[in-house]
Amino acid sequence: MASSGTWKGITLVAAVTVTVLASTGVWNPFPKLWEWVNTSGPVAPGTRWQQRLGGTPQSVSVIGESVIVEYRTSVEAYNLTTAVKVWQSDADWATIAGQGDDAVVVTGRLLTKGYQVLDARTGTVRRADTEAGAVWAYQNGIVDLRCSGGDDCRLTAWEPRLGSQLWSVATGGIGFVLHAANPDLPDSRRLGTGDVDDAASGPAMMPGLFGLPDNGQVRVIDTATGRLVQTVRAGPEQRIAVVGGRVLTITGTARDGTCYYGVVATAPPGNRTVWKRDGLNLRTAESDCKQDRDPAGGYDVVLGVDPYGRQELINAADGRNLWYGDKTAEVLSVDDRYAVIRSGDTLRGWSFSRGKAVWRQNGRAKAGAMVTPYAVIVVSSGRVTALAPENGAVRADVRTDAKVFAATSKGLILVSGRDMAYLPYG
Repeated sequence: MASSGTWKGITLVAAVTVTVLASTGVWNPFPKLWEWVNTSGPVAPGTRWQQRLGGTPQSVSVIGESVIVEYRTSVEAYNLTTAVKVWQSDADWATIAGQGDDAVVVTGRLLTKGYQVLDARTGTVRRADTEAGAVWAYQNGIVDLRCSGGDDCRLTAWEPRLGSQLWSVATGGIGFVLHAANPDLPDSRRLGTGDVDDAASGPAMMPGLFGLPDNGQVRVIDTATGRLVQTVRAGPEQRIAVVGGRVLTITGTARDGTCYYGVVATAPPGNRTVWKRDGLNLRTAESDCKQDRDPAGGYDVVLGVDPYGRQELINAADGRNLWYGDKTAEVLSVDDRYAVIRSGDTLRGWSFSRGKAVWRQNGRAKAGAMVTPYAVIVVSSGRVTALAPENGAVRADVRTDAKVFAATSKGLILVSGRDMAYLPYG
């Protein structure tokens, strides 16, 4: 007679076998039960539709009436109104370039040169490249880098939808390997929250100055003229960031048991000093003076901390203070028009153009936030709120644990596990 341990082992093997056969569609002895297990609950109340995806998405974007979903090995598009899948394509990465109905999908393969520009509505190939190793996507251009030899690299900008060349410039050799979509540049890093995808705002405008990293130095390209205007190398205690049309040289010196910071902003090609600040910490170092990250901020605005521990927001182009807080204030998110600032359990929306708070929300002591062009997304305790940036009017407010992947002019795309849902504004 078999022991109880043997029977337990046989039962476990049988259960695993049935589960594998059912999940792969080979044989399902309990179709109704399996259908119940595989059924998802609602992502959030008030959604127009909910769609079960084929996997966990890497990114989700909205282009006109198309919802573009990027996976690890493919990209597919759904209709925004009906949630019907309209096309699919094999790809290891995907990004969005252009704006509005004229935006396109740029896709490529890892460890393979070249990329394709796809029509968002149909998935057809509008332009194909076979030489570029890295691609950056913007509202007003696609920038690619191709290197045919160790000292022969070229940066080229293209109009997103029509594919016409805007400019092309030789950059010399690039020792640092850059590949795939939107590799990191020496600029600023967006402030936000993990509950909202970093790309929820869609592509940004191409910066006036493009900083190309190359083994400790930065080649600076003027994107208006397509010219290499400066090559700058950071010193042993420095970090270079190209933000707001300026080259920021950030210095952190360890002395007397502390770190002394300073920032100098110059304008190429003549290296004219536009502004400088002693004692300004742009948060490029964690706990010591080793600067291992880009300054925090958004677009042309950088976040600084003065010697007294007070945060401030600075226009990188001219050094103007756009906001200066007390020791209790913390900036949660910022773009080139608005900032979200927390003091205690109160959130404030700060308008740079008006120089004052334009909305307040109380009871949000542990909330995270992300500023996007169409909505400020506030997330806390299983609740997602979308506010109008200019006055704080509530555009959506739902209980959900889903992550916000896209914020459009008409609603939010929410994703929970493999379930995607469209939540129109109220």
